[in-house]
Amino acid sequence: MFTDSSAPGADVEPLWRSARSARCQARSCQTRNISTVETAAQSHTSRDASVQTEQSKDALYDFQQEVQVDYAGLLAFLQRVEDTVIKELKKNWESRAFDGFAVNWTDQNETVLCLHTLSYPAAQDQNLQVTSVSWNATGSVIACSYGRLDDGDWSTEKSYICTWNLDRRGLNPKHPDLVVDVPSSVMCLAFHPSQPSLVAGGLFSGELVVWDTSRTEDPVILRTGMTDDTHTDPVYQVNWLPDAKHRNQTRLLSASTDGKILVWREERDGRLVLAEGFALVAQQIPRSSWLKKVACGEAAVGVTSLSFSHFDPRVFVVGVEGGYSLQCCTAAVTPALHRTGSSVPLRAPAELAFSPHGGPVYSVSCSPFHRNLFLSCGTDGEVHLHSMLQTQPLVSLQLSKKYLFCVRWSPVRPLVFAAASGEGEVHLFDLARSAQKPAVSMKQAAGEHPVYCLEFNTKQTQLLAAGDATGAIKVWQLSSDFTEQRPREVTHLEQLASESMD
Repeated sequence: MFTDSSAPGADVEPLWRSARSARCQARSCQTRNISTVETAAQSHTSRDASVQTEQSKDALYDFQQEVQVDYAGLLAFLQRVEDTVIKELKKNWESRAFDGFAVNWTDQNETVLCLHTLSYPAAQDQNLQVTSVSWNATGSVIACSYGRLDDGDWSTEKSYICTWNLDRRGLNPKHPDLVVDVPSSVMCLAFHPSQPSLVAGGLFSGELVVWDTSRTEDPVILRTGMTDDTHTDPVYQVNWLPDAKHRNQTRLLSASTDGKILVWREERDGRLVLAEGFALVAQQIPRSSWLKKVACGEAAVGVTSLSFSHFDPRVFVVGVEGGYSLQCCTAAVTPALHRTGSSVPLRAPAELAFSPHGGPVYSVSCSPFHRNLFLSCGTDGEVHLHSMLQTQPLVSLQLSKKYLFCVRWSPVRPLVFAAASGEGEVHLFDLARSAQKPAVSMKQAAGEHPVYCLEFNTKQTQLLAAGDATGAIKVWQLSSDFTEQRPREVTHLEQLASESMD
């Protein structure tokens, strides 16, 4: 029923060969090339034209013809008036009509402004007062010490040293750049004269400490410690002195109400050791027939302030608790009658006693422009202008009904000084204007909080800093009237120095 049969095969031609040979063409959707041409908008040629009229050569020639100089007549005139002109010029040269007049093309600043009010809130919370201020060697950094100058348990009270860089951007007046905690009240401060980061301070405990403000972790680099040579009373004055034996080194001088003035040298282990010293004893104070306030005996005379002469590094003036000022000399050789033990012999430096104030002297300041003049002030509210050549004051000014705590000569104006009062004012005196009343009085703080300290800036001479009992430091910008020296001002100061009150 079924049979096998064979069928012919089917051929299928592949299409991949024909596909490979297919013709392909690429097409683009971009537009045809657009031809562009850059053309400048400037004109191809330029030409300068003047709007001034031009003078004809004929007119110029006519003008030159009209100007005729009679040189012979001019010479005769000059020869005729020569003697008269020279005579008048000589009279003008010798005239004093314009003395005191100076041409100043700069704008005059006639006001005194408060630039900054600085404070440390933590110190103010403890009711601490600003006891001292000092400018560093560059004049850009100010340091202040906190302590107490009125009633209180000073010996156990913690205090501070604070610094601000006034040239720094973003100055925060209530956030010091550096705060150093001190276990005892700091009574006085002094920056190093050439090393801007070093500052020395005298403590209520009698110690002397030197801090390096560039070190934030442990800024104490030198200290006296508590030894037999250490002051037994608070240190109220500290000064940097050049070392006569080593030019590149300095020494520190401290003065205290224990009657001693001590000079310290640095040891490699960070100690300050006593190099030489002086002692003021009542029995060795020079007396005058009218000087009745000098005590007798071997009692120590407490030193409250000290200022060195700007002309003789051996001469200095001290103010004492007894109310008088003393001229002293570091070259003194007379042994002091001081019973307290000391590792070096103490000498008696006093050479001359001046007319006393009505109470303790709180501040003295030697003139930077005259070798014999100095200022003193005290609890009687008076400022005395003294000459070292006579015992009585040249000028006596009643500035305050309360105490005067500080007085300083201007570093740039020979006749200008500032005084800090217990009534909360800073007085600026200009003796060229008046010898009886201040030229300007600035209110430091509300109420009658005393101003305890002030310092002129010797680098930026328009700045004056003052610290008060509220714990604030104000930086005042002085007007040009107080910073620009006037003609013959030094001569006027010399005339004051030559006056005598017989």
